[in-house]
Amino acid sequence: MDLRQLEFFSAVAGELNFTRAAERLTIAQSAVSAGVRSLESELGVELFDRSRRQIRLTSTGELLLPRVREALDAVNEVRDVAQQSTQAITGSIVIGLMTSVTLVNVPRLLGLYRSGHPGVGVRLRAARRGSADLVEELASGELDLAFLALSGPVPATLSAVPIASSPMVLVVPAGHPLAASPTVDLAALDGEEFIDLPPGYASRQIVDDAFAAAGVERRVMIEVSDIGTAAEYVTNGLGVALLPEFAAHDALSVRRIPVAHVPDFTVYLAASRKRRASAAVRAFVNLALSGE
Repeated sequence: MDLRQLEFFSAVAGELNFTRAAERLTIAQSAVSAGVRSLESELGVELFDRSRRQIRLTSTGELLLPRVREALDAVNEVRDVAQQSTQAITGSIVIGLMTSVTLVNVPRLLGLYRSGHPGVGVRLRAARRGSADLVEELASGELDLAFLALSGPVPATLSAVPIASSPMVLVVPAGHPLAASPTVDLAALDGEEFIDLPPGYASRQIVDDAFAAAGVERRVMIEVSDIGTAAEYVTNGLGVALLPEFAAHDALSVRRIPVAHVPDFTVYLAASRKRRASAAVRAFVNLALSGE
């Protein structure tokens, strides 16, 4: 058994797809498949059920995955100690992020990070089901860090620092009866048809919680998975939307109206409290919080 076999197993377990795992590790799929098969042979168990269209972990694989990730973390800790004498940081980090959320200039951060730490490999993973997905992947060890949004207090399982925010605004077509209003109360939106993201996305939860607190029901008629496209549905007269202001900034033929009693959309840089942060992770966090 060697370290690469464990890395292959962890990556495939995170993606539940050999092709995506190979892309994440930037190696050939055949090497990943062979490495996992070799590990299964050495252990005398099957780690993945390959009998279905999408592979999944066997019960043994689910039992071993947390131990494997703990072992990989321990190896990273050994590497960190060894590097303290050279001041050079190596290794890799996996960062989760929300698609179309531009409040944080992630490409700029990555460019600065790569310049300062060329020995660290960085992989990005987009949320598949919003911030709720990122929280789960931090907890499972699939991600080292994530740029995510939250509704309500930070979960006890996370260490999270707010780094950017945007007010929530009502987005309506230019000819809507509320278009000229300087501000809107949630009670005035009773009966409107809404465009929103699916449950699990932080902006959706912020709005759902605000309406529940106000005792006002609302109808979500269209759900879109990309916050960057939601305002376009408003432009085309398909409803109204409550969105972070940045997501509607460039939309045509709409009005953006401040809304009372709806919290801001806030982006956090988050990590799991259960995992020791490697030197590579700490260096990225320091850079992201430095304001450079």
